[in-house]
Amino acid sequence: MTASTQADAGAQRAKWIEMFHDMMAIRLFEEHVNDIYTRALMPGLAHLYIGEEAVAVGVCSVLNKNDYITSTHRGHGHCLAKGATPDRMFAELLGKEAGYCKGKGGSMHIADPATGNLGANAIVGGSVGIATGAAFSAKHLGTHQVAVCFFGEGALGQGSLYEVMNLASLWKLPVIYVCENNMYNEYTHFSETTAGDINTRATAFGIHAETVDGQDVRAVHAVSERLVARARAGEGPAFLQCITYRYHGHHVGDINREYYRSKVEEKEWMSDRDPLKLFSDWLIQNKHSDTEALTMIEADLRAEMKAAVEFALASPYPDPIEVEQDVYA
Repeated sequence: MTASTQADAGAQRAKWIEMFHDMMAIRLFEEHVNDIYTRALMPGLAHLYIGEEAVAVGVCSVLNKNDYITSTHRGHGHCLAKGATPDRMFAELLGKEAGYCKGKGGSMHIADPATGNLGANAIVGGSVGIATGAAFSAKHLGTHQVAVCFFGEGALGQGSLYEVMNLASLWKLPVIYVCENNMYNEYTHFSETTAGDINTRATAFGIHAETVDGQDVRAVHAVSERLVARARAGEGPAFLQCITYRYHGHHVGDINREYYRSKVEEKEWMSDRDPLKLFSDWLIQNKHSDTEALTMIEADLRAEMKAAVEFALASPYPDPIEVEQDVYA
């Protein structure tokens, strides 16, 4: 093995470890979100991303800091994967001044322009126009930036998605539409609401479309790398359907789910298709890491999340005089 080959292998190994770290960070962050909600410390609701970590990390791992993303009501994972820090994230969830939006956005409207995050959106499909507009600006200005638009399969029923895909195709915009198909539109299986082949909805506009196992972070990383490079080279938009699964309910209050999906189904996904277990097993089997090293990463992250929650709880609320600042209608 040559020195350059060894360096490449070392860089790739470091990348894998970084991706494991980011996936574990999302998992532990969301566990703490569930905890502070059930302890009545957090106002409003949250939509947990547990089970879908490989999608956010796999896609964002190939983006530059100045590339754009837009997110959804289930957006904590996207924010963290794009570079947000847990302390300011928790502060935002708790309505504190130290939050990314000074406590005014809450769980479903976190934005961080400094890392290219143009914002989560509580409206289903509400960010598709924002991402497409960002891609238009990148092409017009010649910045070589790429925009990634995350949305769930429920957004396939929104007409605005097809309007922007039409324009993106006509203008060959550098945008990737990432459909996180976690099987359920709130409480209804997508097969009861979505007719036909999902990918053909994109190919009808002449948009390149692919499907990937959303529980396999390496697979998501590989296909995202190709699609982002393609968009950056001026070859136009792409559509990526990621087959994934949310382990918890539609939101933190959705506890008894047996009326719309079985415990057996949930157990199968959690035991056989858990993205963190699949990736950690692969890392160990291929000698990229070992159990002790991965356990240390988890322990460090647990301490970081605990400190982040404590920071948010101790942080002050915004001054009431600011109630009309940064608010637009």
